[in-house]
Amino acid sequence: MHAELDYVELAKTVKDWAVELGFARAAISGVDLAHAEQGLLDWLAAGYHGEMDYMARHGLKRARPAELVPGTLSVISVFLPYLPPGAAAAEENLADAERAYLSRYALGRDYHKVLRNRLQQLAERLAARIGPFGHRVFVDSAPVLEVALAVNAGQGWRGKHTLLLNREYGSFFFLGELFTDLPLPADAPMPDEHCGRCTRCIDVCPTQAIVAPYQVDARRCISYLTIELKGSIPVEFRPMLGNRVYGCDDCQLVCPWNRFAVTTEEADFQVRHGLDAATLVELFAWSEADFLARMAGSPIYRIGYEQWLRNLAVGLGNAPRSAAVMAALQARADDASELVREHVTWALAQHAGRTDLG
Repeated sequence: MHAELDYVELAKTVKDWAVELGFARAAISGVDLAHAEQGLLDWLAAGYHGEMDYMARHGLKRARPAELVPGTLSVISVFLPYLPPGAAAAEENLADAERAYLSRYALGRDYHKVLRNRLQQLAERLAARIGPFGHRVFVDSAPVLEVALAVNAGQGWRGKHTLLLNREYGSFFFLGELFTDLPLPADAPMPDEHCGRCTRCIDVCPTQAIVAPYQVDARRCISYLTIELKGSIPVEFRPMLGNRVYGCDDCQLVCPWNRFAVTTEEADFQVRHGLDAATLVELFAWSEADFLARMAGSPIYRIGYEQWLRNLAVGLGNAPRSAAVMAALQARADDASELVREHVTWALAQHAGRTDLG
């Protein structure tokens, strides 16, 4: 259908357009991810996906782009940095047990819409140049092995924490993909040797979720426990959460490559509602109406108010004992939610067992 096109030149043009649309980089992957299939099967067989049933539901389609979207010949991989400039330092926030730590990617607006809209604009610009073509946009929204595709495209390499690392940008960025039926020439993968003998990400993980290099047991991961897990957080992990109430960045914060991380220029990723330095007590006092209004348009919105309170209750159980902390917990000791009550009861018991009256 597009046989007359110069695909080499078109690939270069697409990458230029992607940067014009605000992405830091764009690169192109082929559709052969056979090298990733066994690792996916082994990870699922070990049960490391926990309650994330969607990880297993599509089987090997996740590693076969042309089966997931029939006709796919190439995948355009993009990434967009998300660290908001001027945000309170993550390390300071983690060190202050009275504050609530939220993963840096969640301090602003929901990234899904931002990246999806940009990728759709890229597709529309491409269609305006060459005519209709088959395509589909993905932003962390379907069974796509986005890191494997990005590695294939030369966007970086997989770190031992399983996230994508890039020499110039570190790992604090979002990934997105545009599947196409165009035979665009693939970029060369990057050699996977830039982590060397470093194990900082493995060593720092509060719950030891990185069970081996390049292998994460999601059931132990704080991001899973605070976001994906819908029920009760296992008691053994609660003290390890510290003040992390939405996600965890520890493995990224200690990574030497993130000294090259850049801040974002995206207005949508700027800090909202003081979430970079809010206290646990302050957030625990939000009503459901407060949560729904303030978290509208935020990735945090999807966990819902009940899970939000559950996470904060654990954080308060780990916080230094104070009159404000105790009052906050006692105010929700009879909460309408059994899930919230359970975690508040645990938090109060934590303080009852302490001798530091702070």
